[in-house]
Amino acid sequence: MARKVFFSFKYDDVQRAMNVRNSNVIEGDKKSGFIDKAAFEKVEKNGYGAIKKWIDKQLEGTTVTVVLVGKNTHKSRWVKYEIDQSIARGNGIITIDISKIPDLQENTTDCCSLRVPDCDHYQWNNDKGRKNLGKWVESAAEKAGK
Repeated sequence: MARKVFFSFKYDDVQRAMNVRNSNVIEGDKKSGFIDKAAFEKVEKNGYGAIKKWIDKQLEGTTVTVVLVGKNTHKSRWVKYEIDQSIARGNGIITIDISKIPDLQENTTDCCSLRVPDCDHYQWNNDKGRKNLGKWVESAAEKAGK
């Protein structure tokens, strides 16, 4: 079944997040939650309320939220807001450790300890994310009754 997936991540990890998003393992499904830095800075200039409104708009119609977890994800108030809103909407939620995906300079990081209660957690590299992301998304949707 086609899913509209919201990707939540701290902008520090955008290179790793794009690797997951563009892996095409859920090709044909709609992907939401991505905004380029220039567009985000424009939204950000309009204040806290504008950012919340943008996030809420991106979450509309989604069935699953994929939280991409890197070194500092636990410090992001926006990721926390996205998780809270996803829970309120009844989205299926999974977390994926993306810290070992190399960035453009081939650097990796350690993962933070962010966990979301009652959701499955995976490691992109060790759990073969490129092969399994579609299955993980479908499983999260089914657990949420979506």
